[in-house]
Amino acid sequence: MEIDGGGDRISGERPIIMVTNDDGIDAPGLRSLVRVLVSTNLYDVRVCAPDSEKSAVSHSIIWSRPLTAKRVEIDGATAYAVDGTPADCTGLGLSEALFPSRPDLVLSGINVGSNCGYHMKRGEMNANDFVLSAQACLPIINGILSAIKNKTHPMQCFLNIDLPTDIANHKGYKLTRQGKSMGKMGWRQVEEKAQGPKMLSTMTMDTESGVVSSDNDTSAHSKKDSRLFKREVRGSFNEEGTDSHYLKEGFITVTPLGALSQTDVDCQNYYKEWLPKITNQSCSSSSL
Repeated sequence: MEIDGGGDRISGERPIIMVTNDDGIDAPGLRSLVRVLVSTNLYDVRVCAPDSEKSAVSHSIIWSRPLTAKRVEIDGATAYAVDGTPADCTGLGLSEALFPSRPDLVLSGINVGSNCGYHMKRGEMNANDFVLSAQACLPIINGILSAIKNKTHPMQCFLNIDLPTDIANHKGYKLTRQGKSMGKMGWRQVEEKAQGPKMLSTMTMDTESGVVSSDNDTSAHSKKDSRLFKREVRGSFNEEGTDSHYLKEGFITVTPLGALSQTDVDCQNYYKEWLPKITNQSCSSSSL
């Protein structure tokens, strides 16, 4: 979740929210998030997302060719599928070259699996889980937009929100710090491209399907001169008191992240007071 660098306005009659992701524009998480945002009738919703799954390449950009942005029909939103990376999509959506103005807020997701710490972990979700997850994020989204309007939100700060698998029975919202745990990765040699499970977008192994080799694969080397290697996940660990720790306990974790470095103390202190206020307001409103 990213706040527009302008920081001093809410554009137009309704705030503009741009949605992107790395799982692709047809991913059920993105579609559910957009559907929930549109259903509130509170926002001008735009979508600029990859035309196919682009997991684990989010920081890369394409220089070698022009990007194609194709209009996609999503009810209530202005949406484009781009044949580029997630960074390309976000940059294009913010540039005012594709849309007539900059958004007030950028949302990325909803993705399957944890984004805690420096690693991702597999999680299973159905369509209803995505909708409930999007609805659970609305108090935070509204709180940030209100803070932007009132010019109280800290600059150069992102929020990473992770939701437990059993979202319907979550234990509340918890402000956390980013863990430093990393998934342990390794390599192993295989005999053919379809051997063994494939790597999922959640950086885990799908044990029920093999890797599908490309029909356009044209290796310059003979089979005798080349060797095949596959990446695999070899485990990870959780740190107590961090985002991954509280997520495992069933909380919705809200973690401030610095734009280019670790988030500073002022940013943490701001959210320490801010998060209980906006989540309590949401609970009061829902009970009326």
